[in-house]
Amino acid sequence: MELMYISPVLIAVLCSLYYYFTRTFNYWKDRGIVGPQPIPLFGNVIKAALRYETHGEPIANLYHQYPNEKVVGMFRMTEPYLLIKDLDIIKQILIKDFDKFSDRGVELSEEGLGTNLFHADTETWSVLRSRFTPLFTSGKLKNMIHLMTERGDKFIKYVESITENQAEHQIHSLVQKYTISTIAACAFGMDIDDISDNNPMIKILNRIDREVFSINFAFEIILMYPRLLKKLNLSVFPKYVTNFFYKLTNSIISERKGKPTERRDFMDLILELKEQKEIQSTKKFENDIQMHLEISESIIAAQSFAFYAGGYETSATTMTFLLYLLAMNPHVQEKLHQEIDKTYEIHNGELSYEIIKSMTYLHQVFDETLRLFPIVEPLQRRAKNDYKIPGTDIVIEKDKIVLISLRGIHHDPKYYPNPEVFDPERFNAKNSAARHPCAYMPFGVGPRNCIGLRFAKLQSSICIIKFLSKFRVEPSENTLKEMKFDPKRVVMSPSDGILINILPRKYICNNYWF
Repeated sequence: MELMYISPVLIAVLCSLYYYFTRTFNYWKDRGIVGPQPIPLFGNVIKAALRYETHGEPIANLYHQYPNEKVVGMFRMTEPYLLIKDLDIIKQILIKDFDKFSDRGVELSEEGLGTNLFHADTETWSVLRSRFTPLFTSGKLKNMIHLMTERGDKFIKYVESITENQAEHQIHSLVQKYTISTIAACAFGMDIDDISDNNPMIKILNRIDREVFSINFAFEIILMYPRLLKKLNLSVFPKYVTNFFYKLTNSIISERKGKPTERRDFMDLILELKEQKEIQSTKKFENDIQMHLEISESIIAAQSFAFYAGGYETSATTMTFLLYLLAMNPHVQEKLHQEIDKTYEIHNGELSYEIIKSMTYLHQVFDETLRLFPIVEPLQRRAKNDYKIPGTDIVIEKDKIVLISLRGIHHDPKYYPNPEVFDPERFNAKNSAARHPCAYMPFGVGPRNCIGLRFAKLQSSICIIKFLSKFRVEPSENTLKEMKFDPKRVVMSPSDGILINILPRKYICNNYWF
């Protein structure tokens, strides 16, 4: 008799689940906003949810599927998101009306590294941002040059040793060894002399990289419930990662006896703030509310994590893409070699902040690399209140998240003819000046852009200059002919780390062979 009730109960359960996982799917249609038909539970990101593509790729694809729309309504799982395509609207949201969209939209718990500068809510971010910005002035960066060049020289010696008997190497894991040594020196005052995989510090940092920058299935839960983690006071980071950065900062603070030193690095700034015990935000206007923030152990550890993550992984991935593109475009590589050789000859092999800044073609190559392969995709912001988009009848409701596809914009032929072609001349002075300010945003724009962009560019430039002064890169038989991204990574990363051949080169500088 009981079997008679199984089918009706099962049907009722399935109908309830179907309703729950489709209950929001008329949201954009009811508001007259076009968009693709969503799939129950998965919305418009089913391939990403099943790890067939990154979470940035379906959003970039939607950007191109609606070429004449200013906005597109879409669903990440069951949650409605608004994809903004129009550059003037993007400028309005990210710059002019920044105060109405100052949150990134994903709230983490305050414990477990959640108050880091990248993820922090507006109140915490506004206090921290004003205090950390001075760390990245040109004067501070100049003081870091010698630390970066010394690590660059050690890195080149390491590359020389491993390429003596084998030309083909995975470039991503290789350049990570440089970025971890520079971020350790510049942020934490640590010298990592042994950058081989046998170094225990390298091992633990590689493990952190694999796990922190990898997507697990909790990611989809966050997409559906962006504020869940904060409400439940849960951390997205493994416990051992939190413990590692607590111990790291505490050991450095203890080593420095709790006082700032003459290094003037990130940890010195932390120690200066720690002495104040509490810091306040800067008031731009008299009526502004002044925010207060206690400098606790969790705040310190969270910022340490943010500086590690920003200086380690994103720079390494950018340089990986850059060297891959040079290998696939030898004419660009040759022109860059010529600029590096000429610069070394004029300045007797010396590098300074001003010298690096003067290398215009190098910067064009970097900019074009990040146009083709923006690392963070997509950008997102949360509406703090109902917001009517100027010049339209569209209202973005409070707490709804807007998305901006950098990859979509950067590959739009309206802004970049033949967008799949690698052409650094797109970023010469004339072409750059003629472009809309929001047509190129690899580091974001507006007040909440990447605070470490100048550090990242300098760090990467030194590595590439030193690397290309000694080596050239060529495709190997295993080099990807078409770039594929790792669907299990948070940032846009190559699927196989990129295998290329690294070959020695020689040039003459003041009658000396290098």
